[in-house]
Amino acid sequence: MQNLLLPNAAAAPWCAQPRRRPSRLPVRASASSPSAPRRETDPRKRVVITGMGVVSVFGNDVDAYYARLLAGESGVGAIDRFDASGFPTRFAAQIRGFSSEGYVDGKLDRRLDDCHRYALVASKKALESACLAAGSSVMEKVDKERAGVIVGSGMGGITAFSDGVENLVTKGYRKISPFCIPHAITNTSSAMIAMDAAVGFRGPNYSISTACATSNHCFHGAADQIRLGRADVMVAGGTEAAIIPIGLGGFVACRALSQRNDDPGTASRPWDKDRDGFVMGEGAGILVMESLEHAMRRNAPILAEYLGGAVNSDAYHMTNPRPDGCGVSMCIRRSLEDAGVTPEEVNYINAHATSTPAGDLAEVNALKQVFRDLSRIKLNATKSMIGHSLGAAGGLEAIATIKAITTGWVHPTINQFNPEPAVDQFDTVHSVKQQHEVHVGISNSFGFGGQNSVVVFASFKP
Repeated sequence: MQNLLLPNAAAAPWCAQPRRRPSRLPVRASASSPSAPRRETDPRKRVVITGMGVVSVFGNDVDAYYARLLAGESGVGAIDRFDASGFPTRFAAQIRGFSSEGYVDGKLDRRLDDCHRYALVASKKALESACLAAGSSVMEKVDKERAGVIVGSGMGGITAFSDGVENLVTKGYRKISPFCIPHAITNTSSAMIAMDAAVGFRGPNYSISTACATSNHCFHGAADQIRLGRADVMVAGGTEAAIIPIGLGGFVACRALSQRNDDPGTASRPWDKDRDGFVMGEGAGILVMESLEHAMRRNAPILAEYLGGAVNSDAYHMTNPRPDGCGVSMCIRRSLEDAGVTPEEVNYINAHATSTPAGDLAEVNALKQVFRDLSRIKLNATKSMIGHSLGAAGGLEAIATIKAITTGWVHPTINQFNPEPAVDQFDTVHSVKQQHEVHVGISNSFGFGGQNSVVVFASFKP
């Protein structure tokens, strides 16, 4: 699949190993080096995950979502939200039967773009799981000026904007809703979450939009706010609702989507020789991130620890990744340096793996540049079941990564009928879930424009 949006730029000669900086974080003991020394000089605060919330094609409950991933179900089917019969791709991982009852005020619910509805519901569920439910005595004690929100979206309120354009063309500007722009811009989700009377967080608040790398960028930014002492609690993640005619048509025009209309459930097939593009998905994945001190002070449930992360750019092409994977490999190395762990300690990778011909192999090439002993690593692809949720993908996959850590089970990668030889050295968790104790797990997300992002999680050790 060759994209024609921009000509290929010449690959820059910067693939050499980066000069390593001494880690500022404690080195965590691994299975291979249980007595690894700890560095005690890092001045930054430790960041833990205390809550998770999800809106997905598999429902709005984190445990149910992960159970269906473990079962190897496909959430992909025919689009019935609008008439897609005229499109070369007529299927997606579309959410059906979504309800925000109990989480979003009825009047606001009728006005909001689904993108922001998903974000509000997932965020409130995440706060509930963190024992920070609306009106609770614990929530009342939170310093709201040190609590913030960074929730992003790749496309924003695309339905709100599309409706505004349609009204402009067919009825004139006087018929454009006054909510068109406020509900179209990407920062509306963060703003709405903070403004909700039950939340009222007045700390750092902004959105990040880096296409399909958005969620990881938000986690990275939220962790920095906590590490630098600017916030105690951050709600972070991504949201997306782009399965509408202009969203589908736009990705068709990019030649990015699978056209396997005769068998949609097998269309998303990462690392398979016969893959022909990604499958659109939607939803929201939100984490509650806290400083360790704040979480322990309020006796919060600690699900996992955010060890570190990194972001960078390929600086290569608008839609295609660097074939040599150098931008991605450097991002992975920097994330591990930031986390204070070695490549040998990583034994689980939730891959970006979108089922595109170029992207899947570029990521595998990058992984081979960083990790030498591949036999210890479980590598799986959440998108094989729920499609590609664009700006929300990293949020949904971070939750899958943390659930792998907390349950000891990694979900399968489905639809691997004819695997690429390039992944022969990896255990891609073929078709059936596997029991696996995750020591350190990473989650990769990469986006149009060469945006790379990697986050690192591990079980919490006091």
